[in-house]
Amino acid sequence: MTGALHSILIERFAARGDGVAADGRFVPGAVPGDLLLADGSLQHGPDHVAPPCPHFGECGGCQLQHVSDRLIAEFARDRILAPLARSGITPEQVMPVHVSPEGSRRRAALRATRTEGQVRLGFNAEGAHRLVNMAQCPVMHPALFALIGPLRDLLGPWLAERSAIGITMTLTDNGVDLLLANLQANSLPRIEGLTRFAADQRLARLSVEGPMGVETLVANAEPVLTMGGVRVTLPPAAFLQATADGEAALVSAVTAILGDAPKVVDLFAGSGTFSFPASRRAQLHAVDGAGPAIRALGEAARRAGRQLSTDHRDLFRKPLSADELSRFDAAIIDPPRAGAIAQTEQLAASTLPVVAAVSCNPATFTRDAERLVAAGFRLGRLWPVAQFRWSTHVELVAEFRR
Repeated sequence: MTGALHSILIERFAARGDGVAADGRFVPGAVPGDLLLADGSLQHGPDHVAPPCPHFGECGGCQLQHVSDRLIAEFARDRILAPLARSGITPEQVMPVHVSPEGSRRRAALRATRTEGQVRLGFNAEGAHRLVNMAQCPVMHPALFALIGPLRDLLGPWLAERSAIGITMTLTDNGVDLLLANLQANSLPRIEGLTRFAADQRLARLSVEGPMGVETLVANAEPVLTMGGVRVTLPPAAFLQATADGEAALVSAVTAILGDAPKVVDLFAGSGTFSFPASRRAQLHAVDGAGPAIRALGEAARRAGRQLSTDHRDLFRKPLSADELSRFDAAIIDPPRAGAIAQTEQLAASTLPVVAAVSCNPATFTRDAERLVAAGFRLGRLWPVAQFRWSTHVELVAEFRR
């Protein structure tokens, strides 16, 4: 009798990327199409591929490197559609899934520590607080990964045992914008060392964050990103979409939803990812609670002569009211992972006919979608976007109309 007679098919993925067998067991490392054999081993199916990174399985940055692109797209699609289906909501049309290529991540948040005399720099291990000392990363843009070795050399002498430094790297049009957190530049040798590092690595900007906040030490070039044809100078550690191609996919979907709407409000606008492309056609009002981001947006709009106004406003505590929203022809909303139920309730109570909803959390998106659908909106087109390649993290754009 062969082992295959005692095998159980892996039928689907769980939300965190584990395989789920036909008998309901969760099987870490399994892929739909694999067979779970009687001895607990796996017989790989056609969609189980060799992971490209030696850290896979230890590093918490990726969960799906052993999965074919076809199944990654299917996983992203199902992660969005399954919670909607449980709420009785079905999109009228699901668009093709966008999957970002490897080596395209333009923003990364890492840590450096010293443990038992060894300097470690990288992402946290899966399910643990210890760091994986990064030697390779097929996710990060090469321009960011090129800084890993030099940063390890730079920070090593300054790290006390069990101390940690936060590292945020953002690739801009003019080079890398680097922010080092929990690091004090309080001596001349340290300031000189950071200045030399910024010059040697051709950084656009180097900032440090300590007890007194963020301080820019070196500004070799403006850390600029072009959004919708407008050059925006980013504040340190500014939020932006993880990949340029993922951003383009999201922007294309939002633009398609807005069409020729003459007056548009952009809620949780950030530094202008959607505001500037939309302002090519529409009169745009951008709102966000992050002061540095909304100021950067406003300054860029003034320089470019765009028809765009801004409002620094906490949309969790003080959402735009239904009356305020009803003055517009369409809304863009791109909240953090927690969603925006208070603002969504005002959208539902308004007379707005169109909402372009962007989300990075299928669960809170479903909750907010329930409120819009109950108010008479229908969910039209839906675009799944897997720009965090090999991760269980997915994003989407959804079209609501009434």
